[in-house]
Amino acid sequence: MVRGCRDAIHNDSNPREEEMSSNPFKPTRRQVLAGTTALAAAGLAGLRPSFSASVDWKRFAGSTLDVNLVKSPRSDTILKYIAEFEELTGIKVNAEATPEQQQRQKTVIELSSGRPSFDVVHLSYHVQKRQFEKGGWLADIAGYLADPTLTDPGLVEGDFAEAGMLFAKDNQGVLRSLPFSVDYWIVYWNKELFEAKGLKYPESFDQLVAAAEALTDPSTNTFGFVARGLKNANTPVWTSLMLGYDMTPLDDKGKLRTETPEAIEAAALYQRLMTKSAPPGVTGFNWAEAQSAFLQGKIGMWFDGVGFAPPMENPEKSRVVGKVGYGVMPKGPKAHASGTFGDGLGVTASSEKKEAAYLFCQWAVSPAMGARLLQAGAGVPFRKSVLEDPKVREGVTMPASWLDAVVQSGNISRLALPVIIPVTEFRDIYGVALTNMISGADPAEELKKATAQFQPVLDRSEQG
Repeated sequence: MVRGCRDAIHNDSNPREEEMSSNPFKPTRRQVLAGTTALAAAGLAGLRPSFSASVDWKRFAGSTLDVNLVKSPRSDTILKYIAEFEELTGIKVNAEATPEQQQRQKTVIELSSGRPSFDVVHLSYHVQKRQFEKGGWLADIAGYLADPTLTDPGLVEGDFAEAGMLFAKDNQGVLRSLPFSVDYWIVYWNKELFEAKGLKYPESFDQLVAAAEALTDPSTNTFGFVARGLKNANTPVWTSLMLGYDMTPLDDKGKLRTETPEAIEAAALYQRLMTKSAPPGVTGFNWAEAQSAFLQGKIGMWFDGVGFAPPMENPEKSRVVGKVGYGVMPKGPKAHASGTFGDGLGVTASSEKKEAAYLFCQWAVSPAMGARLLQAGAGVPFRKSVLEDPKVREGVTMPASWLDAVVQSGNISRLALPVIIPVTEFRDIYGVALTNMISGADPAEELKKATAQFQPVLDRSEQG
């Protein structure tokens, strides 16, 4: 039995809005996904994907798996092809996809009980990774990955973007899940506006600032830069900029580094871009408002996730069709990094069908499924072999420059949010500080206050 839910979905890196929005700056979910095409593409159209004969796919024929998924275009792709997995393995699958917030509540309640009703769970790494690790809720699958009778020879750690493996392994280096879908942050840029000013795409943070300010002309309602200014939503912008200073919000021992000179510089950079080059009212902008502004053709650069690209090339929604460049994040003063978010699939530690569940996870992240995900505009797979496959690329309807940005971002991917349980509180508290900065507050003072407020929250989350 395969069940889905039509409710709106909400993702912490790419929050989707409700199907109908009263805000004219907020495109609907249908608009966000517009511009994509059917799955038929070179290498898949009319052909049945092949799976390695070295794997004993029928070993668990006759068994039944329960799968818990987050409702999204990514899970929709899985659900669409589950019959293929059932035929390949002889395993019956009961899959349920529910909206993200509902799914999170359900999984925590059931996993905490020690008797979850599912064998496979879909998790949002940048929100749930630490919680799942601390709870011991996911099985160790490293041995399965090394077993040639269970694993396709092409499924190796090196085929995943580095950030994917950081997500998938716990703090002891044990593999607990398989990376499924990734969202890298890139710079969308208006080639027409750049050409009019004789500018080239920025290669450094300094050039980013210079271009943003050169493109800004309030008299023509043209602005050089836009990103999220709304509290909570804006925090990943700052942490992504922080990566360019070779700094993350937490060190490897869990100590906050949000008052370091690098963190302050990144916040000051955010403040400058959002005060000198962004449109009025940017403190109320989430990704949807920023996207809407860019689609109108009056924004030079927009910084956000690659998953928001399809509407750019849709003439019914966009005034910038054919004018959009997709750029890898420019180099920071100390590092070149692309902020990375993602989700994965894991086998529950309490499952009595762990190996069968692992086969399902393996199938879901297979090259065939990754190609479908990419070509449908439903998401970006973590596997480099999928992104670099010429036949898969032929079936991608987005411009080649978009896919190039995806591949290049994967090579410099780094986690953009701290791996902690109270990540929502982190985003809330520091988000207020960042919004205050747009209004003129001092970055160092705001980060000091935010750190003092958040430290007790972090400490309590790690107790017990």
